[in-house]
Amino acid sequence: WQVYEALSKVPNAMFSVAAAFGNVHGVYKPGNVKLDPEILGRAQAFIAERLGLPEGSRPVSFVFHGGSGSELSDIRQSLEYGVIKMNIDTDTQ
Repeated sequence: WQVYEALSKVPNAMFSVAAAFGNVHGVYKPGNVKLDPEILGRAQAFIAERLGLPEGSRPVSFVFHGGSGSELSDIRQSLEYGVIKMNIDTDTQ
């Protein structure tokens, strides 16, 4: 919340937050990464409440670092909670 609050004071602020929710950097086979996208949902709800926004609002744009090996269902859920960018397979670059 404090980071969101501080960055929101910048005129015309456009920013994203790379939050940790079980994601990891590296090469992992599917099923070896245990994500908890609900963390993103709870963060959205908390910040929306603090801002007085309607329930279901997504005031934060999240970046999903370390997406390799993530389950498709977790990826979909993270998108529902405001992920706008996902990094995968950085080891191949």
